[in-house]
Amino acid sequence: MPKVLLFSRQPLLQRPLHEWLDDTADRVVLITTPKAVRGAEDILAEHFPMHRLVPDYHSWATEAIAEETARAHGVDLVASSSENDVLRAARLRARLGLSGQHPASATAYRDKVVMKRIAREAGIRVPEFTAVDSPADLLDFLDAVGFPAVVKPRFGAGSEGVSVLRGPRDVTDFLDRQNASDVPYLPGQWMVESFVHGDFFHVDGIMRDGRAVHCWPSRYGTEGLAGRLQDHSHLSGIMLAPDDPRFGTLTRLTHEVLAALPGSSVPLAFHLEAWTGADGEPVLCEIASRAGGALIAEAYERAFGVHLAREGLRAQCGSPLALTEQPPPPEGVCGWIILPPGRGVFVPPTKPCPVTVADFTVRLAPGAVGRGVEHLTQSAADALVTADTAARVHAYQEEIAQWWSAAADWVPTDAEPPR
Repeated sequence: MPKVLLFSRQPLLQRPLHEWLDDTADRVVLITTPKAVRGAEDILAEHFPMHRLVPDYHSWATEAIAEETARAHGVDLVASSSENDVLRAARLRARLGLSGQHPASATAYRDKVVMKRIAREAGIRVPEFTAVDSPADLLDFLDAVGFPAVVKPRFGAGSEGVSVLRGPRDVTDFLDRQNASDVPYLPGQWMVESFVHGDFFHVDGIMRDGRAVHCWPSRYGTEGLAGRLQDHSHLSGIMLAPDDPRFGTLTRLTHEVLAALPGSSVPLAFHLEAWTGADGEPVLCEIASRAGGALIAEAYERAFGVHLAREGLRAQCGSPLALTEQPPPPEGVCGWIILPPGRGVFVPPTKPCPVTVADFTVRLAPGAVGRGVEHLTQSAADALVTADTAARVHAYQEEIAQWWSAAADWVPTDAEPPR
């Protein structure tokens, strides 16, 4: 088996890399942080004796440390477990002359302006868009296209930093957030695009050499995702039935996008998002060369026996794919829902989830302090549900959301939680 340098800031207690990968102690060189291994020091010592802890994971110094470590250990492959590491892993592969996703491909899957330019040139429908390198770029776009519009980080993930501009007041609010923004207001960092109305979907699977090895489309339970960060609502998705007329439309779009963007010789998980408008034609939102968040990978595993995050990481590390062709349709329709934390001290429901067919999990401990939805896939509790129809799954999701809203309590932090 090849020796692999792995970038990961995921907590080992939450993402069991030692269980996902083979022969870790002998072949995986882990670049991670002290925070990620806190409480898992025994796992680190046993399974990742070849590791480097870095104090500032996102700094340029970490890339230099990774290259020094890779050369010292003579690694054969470079892998990453998070979207934020896709480009740095690609740059290191290019520096070392290793196989896998290289910078041209990684950039196309990370930089939304590059991505949409390539897609548009291939005849794929995308929103009207432009790079925002100065306030004038934003104002020129709004003068030409009008409101509403969406401004977002070019390299963002999870809808963080995304703002819907519905009028001049929103433009002022966006510009006023410059000093508080995690993404600098600098050339190359921001873009704006027209707002697309329509049903919102995601397609997930494994790709290699510009084609899908296998994939399946699903529908989000909302028109867009950024609103969850403002209204602190639940987030859900339902896999489409193969006879749904949008199934073929979204699958074809996926194949077209994968063929247009620069590919990778090593299999990768992917997560595509798109709308369908009133005419039924799809509009590409974006695509990432990593597994989808929330419970998307878990739903896929329930349907097809393959966990996309695990499968994609194993493939990067040289392990063979567990599923090498498009699977037949699953017996039932699978959906997922993640439920939001409130604001205050968490008091869990006193009775179990009323939807007995749901695989329901509470993610917060009693007494934990909630601060609302701080990032897109943040979950106080979540559930996987399988039923015979999408309508039945949706009904279960709504029942779970209504029950959670009524049954979970959030005591203001300046008050004593009930005993």
